[in-house]
Amino acid sequence: MTPAEERIDALERAFGPFDDPTNPLGAEALLAADAAGEVLPDAEKVLDEFDLNAEFVPAGLGGRLERMDLLGRILRPVFRRDASLGFGYGLNCFFAATPVWTAGNGAQRRQAARLLLNGRRIAVARHEVAHGNDFVRDEFTAAPVPGGLLLDGSKSAIANASRATGLVVFARTGAAGGRSHTVLLLDRDELPADRVEDLARRTTNGMRSTEFGGLRITGCHVPDSAVLGAPGDGYELSLRSSLLIRGLIPSIVLAGADTALRTVTRFAVRTRADGRSSLDVQHVRDVLTGGFLDLLLIDCLALVATRALHLLPRQMSAYAAAAAYLAPRLVTESMDEMSAVLGEETFALDGAYGMFQKQRRDLPVTSLGHAGSAGRQVSILPQLPYFARHAWFADPEPPPGLFRPHEPLPPLDLTLPALLGDGDPLAATLVACTDQLESAGPPGPAGHALRFLARSLTGELAELKKAFEAIPQGDREALSSPHSFGLADRYTLVLAAAACLGVWREQQSAPAGTTDAFLADPAWATAVLYRLARRLGLPLPDRPGVCERQVLDEAVARLHNRRSYDLYSSPLA
Repeated sequence: MTPAEERIDALERAFGPFDDPTNPLGAEALLAADAAGEVLPDAEKVLDEFDLNAEFVPAGLGGRLERMDLLGRILRPVFRRDASLGFGYGLNCFFAATPVWTAGNGAQRRQAARLLLNGRRIAVARHEVAHGNDFVRDEFTAAPVPGGLLLDGSKSAIANASRATGLVVFARTGAAGGRSHTVLLLDRDELPADRVEDLARRTTNGMRSTEFGGLRITGCHVPDSAVLGAPGDGYELSLRSSLLIRGLIPSIVLAGADTALRTVTRFAVRTRADGRSSLDVQHVRDVLTGGFLDLLLIDCLALVATRALHLLPRQMSAYAAAAAYLAPRLVTESMDEMSAVLGEETFALDGAYGMFQKQRRDLPVTSLGHAGSAGRQVSILPQLPYFARHAWFADPEPPPGLFRPHEPLPPLDLTLPALLGDGDPLAATLVACTDQLESAGPPGPAGHALRFLARSLTGELAELKKAFEAIPQGDREALSSPHSFGLADRYTLVLAAAACLGVWREQQSAPAGTTDAFLADPAWATAVLYRLARRLGLPLPDRPGVCERQVLDEAVARLHNRRSYDLYSSPLA
């Protein structure tokens, strides 16, 4: 077990059993704190003692951040319990610090690292965008004055506004356009107290314990040394920061959905007075199976998106955007299906099933809302005509380490990731796996179905190639049409299939001690590809009922054995 994996297990144990009503950090205590709109102090104390902020600071600056895939896993014990705790305590600090890690000079990087390693918080006040997540449209402006900038304005929805010492502020410094905003790194302790005012906290339906307050800054002089990058870099820095942030979205969404699925599975396996259970109903079995398959699919995308930052920095932007776009969508649909299984218990605010309602409320905030979804599609679309003409059915496969969670990674170099990919090696994995299945696939009905489904999905990639080749280069109107957005949606599902096939295939040759018997079996891969092909409306083989039954058995076994619903089957407290 690696030091990072030991930390993951230690954090899980520190919180204790989630379903134990006597646990002061269990579900009942967290639900009570959520109802009151308060942070559970004992839970924050656990994160203080764990020094969670060190996970967000690059190792070269004294922190523990070395691998983005491990950061996603470290967040899961927290987000399985409470998104407000995970986001408000630490992840928002990482989101705020990413422009510093991406573009800050040595002094600025050391300043941000010092704040976080000393247990302080950093908040970010982002610029206004169309269809943004802000409660109201407001912003900061910064005008040049001798020796620096004069900062004015307000934002009324900033996570941790009053609790943060560090502030990363996107301020308007020019007219509308790509160079309109500049990013500033500020230490609130160094700003004149009479120039900074906390605004009222705003209530939210989801993540109720997170403080979304506001700040007003009036005529505050800040030095030129506060500028991150160069004046006017705000839009580019926001895009570059998203390359890091998006890969983490699937992990935090998955963690909350893990708790929701566990809650519903526990409900479904109860034996009623007549000796039967909800599992006797085929629809219930389908919902639980589908929910588990979606989590496995999401984790395959999370793995690829985060490891690609290290292995494929010039191709990873589409993968991070696809993962962050698809994960919340799949979980939302899955939770809607699960609510039908819970019935009236869906509305429980406390007790054994109250956590389902909380996770469902938190999801839209955790996944950064509808604007995040649209923005992720917009970042994918411009790349697809290039992929269609130059990459699909032509690129080589990515390195096998992209799909091997236990394999070491090269150091993370944040100067390498590109905003637009110059290839699509993940799509090449789908084509290669299809060819391999045709020549030497697993025997029996599962192998036949898997070959059929891989062929269908490779055919879908060929159709996408034709569709995007038909769009003239530079035709923004055609690329922004509803039809093109629909094609981009289909592309994300094809990528998901490629990621799942890659993970399954690499389990066949994984080193001793790292192979998982469930993941090495073709049953889950067959069932998840069937689910994807059905979403796409593609030709289907006979339904792989035996495979789906194996997946459901695994889901029930993980409930009883207290194991996580992801690729790692991690032990739960």
